[in-house]
Amino acid sequence: MNVARHILATLSLIPASHAMADSTSYPLTLTNCGMEVHFQSAPNSTVTVGQSATEILYALGLADRVAGTSVWFNPVLPQFRDVNADIERIADNDPSFEAVVNKKPDLVATQYEWHIGPTGSVATRRQFHDLGIATYIMPADCDTKDNATGGDGTRIAAFSPDSVYKGINELATIFDVQDAGAALVADLEAREARAIANAEGLELPEDLSAVFWFSSPELSAAPYVAGRLGAPGYIMDKLGIRNVIQSDEEWPTVGWESIAKADPDVIVVAHMDRRRYPADAVDKKHEFLHSDPVTREMAAVKNGHIIEMDAHAMSATMRTIFGLETLADALSTLSFDR
Repeated sequence: MNVARHILATLSLIPASHAMADSTSYPLTLTNCGMEVHFQSAPNSTVTVGQSATEILYALGLADRVAGTSVWFNPVLPQFRDVNADIERIADNDPSFEAVVNKKPDLVATQYEWHIGPTGSVATRRQFHDLGIATYIMPADCDTKDNATGGDGTRIAAFSPDSVYKGINELATIFDVQDAGAALVADLEAREARAIANAEGLELPEDLSAVFWFSSPELSAAPYVAGRLGAPGYIMDKLGIRNVIQSDEEWPTVGWESIAKADPDVIVVAHMDRRRYPADAVDKKHEFLHSDPVTREMAAVKNGHIIEMDAHAMSATMRTIFGLETLADALSTLSFDR
């Protein structure tokens, strides 16, 4: 069953007294990632900078309001393939400020504050606001997170899907489609509960450990691995897995010697279409793990406990719930006899 059908099915189960949410009252003012944003009416045209914002708008039935997309890690979800094919992808990675502005959007919705924020790589929020273009940053990238530390930021508290659900509900309010937002959140919450229940039924070892490898600037360089408080940390916590990386940074670099010393039971590797770094390619990750004199001696490599996951699911997005499902399903096929 695809997301759209899930939404309709979930909505049909909501009692009639609660099924219809209040309509948005404009003008609307929201505080988003520390800045007030104002809407005189629902935006007619939006440019997305980040796959998370794109897929949430599609899931809310708002594809006709999306004028352009950018920053993609994985193919769009299958149920949105047709609508996405008709929308211009203005950049696979970071778009230019001019490319975004030239689409004449009413709103720019972004996944990461480092793209559109105080020192945005695309532009600052003020630059867009000065042109009368509203901006919205997904709360999952600023709630419980300090992006002023550089790089991918540092979590000041553990990520929770509640920040994703907050973003869904706020976008639904901005566009006055609250019923679709409530149904999407209900569907994701149900999937989350099922994945956790399935994992509990596996009776995994109590001391099971893992590391999540996103990519590396060079294959032999220290990899970008998941810190303990981000989306992968949430996935591991819900499945009762210990993260061998204890940093609060979102994606710290940690040497393979240190990772090998921790010797995690499972290595989760990111699968993505992006090719910014050599290690973006998942086959290169596998090749390195099996050939490097340090990594090939790790228990996870010797035992074949290497699990692939969409890179986008490793970010704080609605796909994090899909990543939870992916890992729970994969663990059910592995043996951990010790």
